[in-house]
Amino acid sequence: MIKRFIIAIVALVLVCGGLVGFNLFRSKAISDFFANMQPPTQTVSTVEVKPVVWNPAIEAVGTVSAAQGIEVATEVSGIILEIKFKANDRVEQGQLLVQIDDRMERADIAAAEAQLANEQQTLDRARALSQRGVNPASTLDAAQAAVKASQAQLDRLHAVLDQKAIEAPFAGTVGIPRIETGQYISVGTVIATLQDLTRMRVDFTVPEQSFNELKIGQPVRVTDALSSEVYEGQITGIDPRIDPATRLISVRAEISNPEGALQPGQFARVAVSLPAEDGVLSLPQTAIVTSLYGDYVFAVAPKAPAENAPAPAEGEQPTFEARQLFVKTGRRTGAFVEITQGIEAGQQIVTAGQNRLSNGTPVTVDNTVDPATLAQEEAEGP
Repeated sequence: MIKRFIIAIVALVLVCGGLVGFNLFRSKAISDFFANMQPPTQTVSTVEVKPVVWNPAIEAVGTVSAAQGIEVATEVSGIILEIKFKANDRVEQGQLLVQIDDRMERADIAAAEAQLANEQQTLDRARALSQRGVNPASTLDAAQAAVKASQAQLDRLHAVLDQKAIEAPFAGTVGIPRIETGQYISVGTVIATLQDLTRMRVDFTVPEQSFNELKIGQPVRVTDALSSEVYEGQITGIDPRIDPATRLISVRAEISNPEGALQPGQFARVAVSLPAEDGVLSLPQTAIVTSLYGDYVFAVAPKAPAENAPAPAEGEQPTFEARQLFVKTGRRTGAFVEITQGIEAGQQIVTAGQNRLSNGTPVTVDNTVDPATLAQEEAEGP
């Protein structure tokens, strides 16, 4: 009985020892496998860090409006006799747009002209009698006053008659008519909009920190949000007051619009050009990776040889690996961002494919399709 018990204990010890030894052997084999396993080589695109001429800009969004744009309204009331324009017509300064019924005014003018002629005859007779000394001076003064009053009344009636003919105050493009022939309109009724589309202005706001960088006449680039067309212009007005609610400064720029592509009320992107700076290190924004620990990039460098590794054979291509570098970013313009700390000129920085990289990952460089070049072309526009 005791012999059987001893045999069972020895067998149990052997089984347990075998299981423990097998698990230790398996763990060691797995550790050695992963320790010696090389991560797969990743293909990336790179750009060389070079000092460049940095063209900083203050970027904003703005609203386009015509340099001259109004709503044409009436100064007098009356019945519309004739509408002399159609929607989107190009009109010249002084061109008749709308004719209001003016028959009553013309009749009043005829009566005033007759009254003025009568008063003038009375004045002529009074002046002749006064020269012969048979007429008192007061009669001549009364006749002169009557002529001036009649002339003033006639001038007033002519002014009212002119108000019945609504003319374009400047050359431009007229909008959709808001009235109909035969309609009675009152004072202040809008008949249409009139916009001079050859010159446009863009109103936008910038942060108060940029106030000292703004100057009248400073060049700006306005990008049409619909067609990506770029227009050159300059600042024509800077509000001297900073809005205390938003801490923003209102700025106005003027640009030419020879093709009439920009329309009033349109949204546009604005870039105020600042003086160029030499020797700035910058990277495409696609190269920057943002994390909770800060911004970083991956640099491509030759892989350091392992200890006691044989020297590479003659003609053998060196292997490259990715190295993580934390950087500090600065200003941004277009598709590029300024790097103030963390990189040096001459380094190769990954611009595409970094989402598959970690520190030490083997890499192969393929710049047949360069995202940095595409970003630059997109920023410069067609």
